[in-house]
Amino acid sequence: MEIASYNNNWSYPTNVRVGAGRLQELGKCCRQLGMQAPLLITDPGLASLPIVEQALQVCRDAGLQVGLFSAVKGNPTGTNVLDGVAALKAGNHDGVIAFGGGSAIDAAKTVALVAHQEISLWEARNPANVDASRMLPVVAVPTTAGTGSEVGNAAVITDEENHTKRIIFHPRMLPATVILDPELTLGLPPKLTAATGMDALAHNLEAFLAPTYHPMAEGIALEGMRLVKEYLPRAVRNGQDMDARLQMLVASSMGATAFQRGLGAIHAVSHSVGALYDSHHGLLNAIMMPYVLQMNRPAIEAEAARAARYLGLPHADFNGLLDWVLDLRAELELPHTLAEIGVDDSRADLIGEMSVKDVTSRTNARQLDAGEYRQLFLNALTGKL
Repeated sequence: MEIASYNNNWSYPTNVRVGAGRLQELGKCCRQLGMQAPLLITDPGLASLPIVEQALQVCRDAGLQVGLFSAVKGNPTGTNVLDGVAALKAGNHDGVIAFGGGSAIDAAKTVALVAHQEISLWEARNPANVDASRMLPVVAVPTTAGTGSEVGNAAVITDEENHTKRIIFHPRMLPATVILDPELTLGLPPKLTAATGMDALAHNLEAFLAPTYHPMAEGIALEGMRLVKEYLPRAVRNGQDMDARLQMLVASSMGATAFQRGLGAIHAVSHSVGALYDSHHGLLNAIMMPYVLQMNRPAIEAEAARAARYLGLPHADFNGLLDWVLDLRAELELPHTLAEIGVDDSRADLIGEMSVKDVTSRTNARQLDAGEYRQLFLNALTGKL
């Protein structure tokens, strides 16, 4: 199909504008939500790139008094959020544009949540503490295809004091409008395309394998995995492949839509390691994936076979799915072990304890204790499958 054929508006899971060039509608989207002076929140790497200036200019052309905040780390922290709140209040901003990858979008959604609350950031982890009428509207514009945070009602923020990743959730955190414009992802380097794409796969895969009952999410997750299988290698090989870029944006959004069914040990360990080593989340998920599949094997044989059949793999069984994950990771030239990215075993016990306490561990395909999480981490560290 021609890329223009994919231009469409969706109302599920929120208002989504899909297609090349849809960034030009950003100002209109803000105005429809009542914004007069939005704050665009992004990360330092993007802030100096032409796509951010383009987004700002679209807003100015729409008569908006737009501001910019970009002090967001790769693993956003509580300090980043509070600095964003200060910038929002200083500029009298009345809404937020979440622009970038998952880190910037998570930080932006959290700023919009807590800016006008009378509680602390961490008190906002309990939705009952939040006055929803004080939350600010958000337009989300992803520039990577991985986290799917643009269609999520939660954010992952690092508590620096406790070296812990904390999940902040509220039903109204879901952005009111999302723009999926593949033109914004064309400049993403191959390594980052691969790592973020594997994040999308991890979301779809863990959602599909979660033990909770949610057939709608299950179906979305299956098709999300198929899109990753078909289009991630293409996007990595040729970053200018507009079709592949668009399909990966969709796969990413599908993963985040599906994981309301649950996630699992991939994320439980990745959150723990990421909080301690400040490693890239998608890369950690890519490394952890086969080791978690192997650990969960007794509980997922039938589901793995069903996924393998849907994906059209040569062997429609657990081994077929595992082999595909390993082959895909090798094709994308991603590391096989945590040791390759500078992680060591000095905090293995702590990682086991942190992982079992992570909220995503609750919906792992089988319940693991701290010792099993410790062993899972060591397996990924040393390459023991």
